[in-house]
Amino acid sequence: MTLNIRDQKLSRVELNSACNLRSPESSFGQKVVDQILRYFKFPEFSFALPLEQCGTEHQLKVWSALSEIPSGMVMTYGELAKKIGSSARAIGNACRNNPHPIIVPCHRIVAASDIGGFSGSQSGELIDIKRSLLCHEGLSY
Repeated sequence: MTLNIRDQKLSRVELNSACNLRSPESSFGQKVVDQILRYFKFPEFSFALPLEQCGTEHQLKVWSALSEIPSGMVMTYGELAKKIGSSARAIGNACRNNPHPIIVPCHRIVAASDIGGFSGSQSGELIDIKRSLLCHEGLSY
């Protein structure tokens, strides 16, 4: 995981398999790391971080709705689309472009018949990460 910080806001979370451990360069960076570690210890933990929000009006609406899905719960693309007056495909596109995965829990959106995608992937390492996050929150997919 790579954390990008700009102006005391979390600007991007990049999920990757690289294991280059570095200490945070600022007290805000340490706050971000502390909250992520707290989530991995207590899956019901709710993040309280200022996020740099760069997206369309629709993306911001989807990301806000994602943040309301509690830990241990999922919604389908279609259910969220109906809730906010959108389409399932538009929900998927907004999830794919979510700059703050885990913090803004797009992993809690699933397809009607399976786990769905994650960060633009339908299989492989990112789906394994999604499955692991859902398992951490007490769900099996």
